[in-house]
Amino acid sequence: MAANESFIRRLSPEESLVRGRWVKLICGASNQDLPAITDLCAVYATAGVHCVDVAADPAVVHAARQGLDWAETRSGWRPWLMVSLSDGLDVHFRKAWFDPTCCPPQCERPCQRVCPAEAIADRGAVDASLCYGCGRCLPACPYGLIEERDHRLDLGAVGALLKSIRPDAVEIHTAPGHDQGFEALLQNLDQASLSLRRLAVSCGLEAHGMAAEQLATTFWHRHSRLRCRGFSPLWQLDGRPMSGDVGAGTARSAVQLWRAMRSIAPPGPLQLAGGTNHHTLQHLNRDERPAGIAFGGVARRLLLPLLKEAQLRGQSLRQWPEGWEEAVALARELVTPWMNRPC
Repeated sequence: MAANESFIRRLSPEESLVRGRWVKLICGASNQDLPAITDLCAVYATAGVHCVDVAADPAVVHAARQGLDWAETRSGWRPWLMVSLSDGLDVHFRKAWFDPTCCPPQCERPCQRVCPAEAIADRGAVDASLCYGCGRCLPACPYGLIEERDHRLDLGAVGALLKSIRPDAVEIHTAPGHDQGFEALLQNLDQASLSLRRLAVSCGLEAHGMAAEQLATTFWHRHSRLRCRGFSPLWQLDGRPMSGDVGAGTARSAVQLWRAMRSIAPPGPLQLAGGTNHHTLQHLNRDERPAGIAFGGVARRLLLPLLKEAQLRGQSLRQWPEGWEEAVALARELVTPWMNRPC
């Protein structure tokens, strides 16, 4: 009964966007750790998030849906499933790579210490299934042996893939100068004949060398393309990409970007992302109301010790009652303050 009552009180994803209580889980556009994705989606769906965002990969989508199915049977609540695409080169769609045979024996492997996904072991190369492309290992290597490799979905495969997986929503990571790529993705969406709840557009200032006004111009250009096709936009402000587990400074950057954009962005919900974490809410005044927030690195890192412990036990978090309860409690501690914000 308690689970059903909790479900009744929850706002729908659309209503949560209107009231500024929207919460999204970002599993990672390059994350292919299938067991972890299933558990992450199950845990955060149980905690009440409104959307989970995953890589546009059939195996990843299947893993995510397994987690959402599991949570729905127990709570009656099912978030939207969103898949991420990119209209050009983007830091979210990359993986680190190096040849471990080139590593000097005396190297203390600082790359391993800085990797938040623990994708680099004591010996060997990067585990591509765990790497989500944060890039922290690149400057950490004292010998410059680590490189980044593009991990985008081939444009020609987008339409058929989306038609087969039929997500509830799509997110397009964009940048200035990507107009042709953005239009090509929209054409693929047309061919897939999807009925999307939202089409999110994600962009930030970092790595693009522009001011807030230029970011707004980019969004307005995208808005004109979405409007003529009848899509409902959701604007994702990528403050400090994939750095939410770093600290209060990244949270402050995300809020400052929202403040700079709120009066100049095109119509539609304006959501925080990129560097968001436990500190983000404290940087907002009581009368400031972004449409919502997306948690990525901090949400994944929060559960990593439990995911690893479950793996050592030879089971999933869903099969380990004590670990499951702790995971859900941690997830709720992160997301509930946003879902309970006063209107």
